Amino acid sequence: MTPRSVLRYENWTLQPDREPDSEPVLYAMQCAVDGETSPTSEDFAEPQDWVLRHCGQNPPHHTYREIITRPWRTWRQT
Repeated sequence: MTPRSVLRYENWTLQPDREPDSEPVLYAMQCAVDGETSPTSEDFAEPQDWVLRHCGQNPPHHTYREIITRPWRTWRQT
């Protein structure tokens, strides 16, 4: 007897999770010069304030990265 495989192709959908019970979208900023990262927050104003304080304390630090953690969900299309 030889082993057999059965393949079934399915269509899946992927989208941001906007359900009422989904995890929140979180924001942070990271200094590209020294790698220091702001606290994570649901409100983008907090990481933005961190950037302004950080660049005020470190005048040559002008480059930053935005870090967004966004929940996603998948489901099988029928």
